[in-house]
Amino acid sequence: MNQPPDLYRRQLLAAGTLLALVRPAAATPQQMASAISAYTGNKLPQTGRVTFEIAQLIDNGNAVPVTVRVDSPLTPQDHVTGIAIFNEKNPETDVVKVTLGPRAGKAQVSTRIRLATSQKLVAVAKMSDGSCWQQSVDVIVTLAACIEGEAM
Repeated sequence: MNQPPDLYRRQLLAAGTLLALVRPAAATPQQMASAISAYTGNKLPQTGRVTFEIAQLIDNGNAVPVTVRVDSPLTPQDHVTGIAIFNEKNPETDVVKVTLGPRAGKAQVSTRIRLATSQKLVAVAKMSDGSCWQQSVDVIVTLAACIEGEAM
């Protein structure tokens, strides 16, 4: 079906405007659990070995500093192969995934993340022996990110 270029351009602009107005729905605790299960290969992570540093009261969710450390000797036989952070209420459950090896120097990752609202976060570490470890933290966000421009 051939359309005049002006009509086609107007339809594209209208469709783009609708897409810009539709926000992805927030993830759920069940989706976070599924994402963690997929990341660990359906292994239940044990609690321990992971230190998750994040403020529990966050003034502004737009750039939240986080650090995840894992207790590991970082030898070829015993090292961290990956670190991931998951959340239960942002549009996507996977916040960050990092691959590490025995030459990483430190079993540590630091970054800044956006948080849509107050929620639970989980840091998961995968080890070279196949085990998985985690630490969770509940945070309170007073000024939410990921919702800019919405009417309150």
